[in-house]
Amino acid sequence: MKKSVLLGAVAALAMMGSSAFAADVVGLITKTDTNPFFVKMKEGAQAKAKELGLNLQTFAGKYDGDNDSQVAAIESLISAGAKGFAIVPSDSKAIVPTIEKARKAGLLVIDLDTPTDPIDAVDATFATDNFKAGQLIGSWAAKTMGDKAKDAHIAFLDLAANQPTVDFLRDQGFMKGFGIDIKDPNHYGDEDDKRISGHDVTGGAEEGGQKAMENLLQKDPSINLVYTINEPAAAGAWQALKAAGKDDGSVMIVSIDGGCPGVKNVKAGVIGATSQQYPLLMAAKAMEAIAEFTKDGKKPEKTPGLQFTDTGATLITDKPVDGVPSITSDEGLKKCWG
Repeated sequence: MKKSVLLGAVAALAMMGSSAFAADVVGLITKTDTNPFFVKMKEGAQAKAKELGLNLQTFAGKYDGDNDSQVAAIESLISAGAKGFAIVPSDSKAIVPTIEKARKAGLLVIDLDTPTDPIDAVDATFATDNFKAGQLIGSWAAKTMGDKAKDAHIAFLDLAANQPTVDFLRDQGFMKGFGIDIKDPNHYGDEDDKRISGHDVTGGAEEGGQKAMENLLQKDPSINLVYTINEPAAAGAWQALKAAGKDDGSVMIVSIDGGCPGVKNVKAGVIGATSQQYPLLMAAKAMEAIAEFTKDGKKPEKTPGLQFTDTGATLITDKPVDGVPSITSDEGLKKCWG
């Protein structure tokens, strides 16, 4: 009888021990799993989770803007008893109710890259200062064009019709840097500056960039400056310009991301300048923050003066201008991703 009780106690302790040492579940939810930006983000999260002994579960939408898949991913993490997760929202507003549900369930929620609307819907945000990233390329473009900037014909190749935060922040940052008056700070398309040839959406993809550029060239064949939401969209814009015989240097393209293909396009002269951001760093910091929260309940601190933790942005160009700090494409290739 005593032996049976002893064996039962040992078995119970063994079960408790296996439970106690089970790795904490954490999550990463990105917009897609095809964009190199999110691929690198996933790599950063996986490496840091492994280092910290966390059980990382990853999810991605089927396309940029796929809110339903992100809702399902959060529900799955809640059911799995996750300690927290990092998310790049496809829809900055629509995802908020599900995020609130996760926080009420005790999960730490960290936003990456694309702030939620409102930004305090999450516990913390690790992101590029997207407005600053846009402002860098806008200032560079204005100073590079010089006196010709006042007569520019500008095409805006944006992200999506629902204008998520990352979309209007980058767009309006560029406007600020270039000297265009911003109207509604949370919405683009209402400006009255005659230099704006038009806005079109790209889905952040090369195919979308090409189509948007074709549309805007039909509207204004005199376009000589192109703002693009990211470098895949810039590559598509270049294809459209090339097909129209405008690959002769008469049209300037600026962008944001700093992925290796994009930086190579700066080196090749396809993109005049791009603002590099650091997705691997964002994801690694998120995993560290969740691990720390699990241990002592401490939440990440914001960058002083900002509503989020700034993970940095660096202008990359081989044609530097006074007053706009930058690094060369060769230097950018040492820091790029994808």
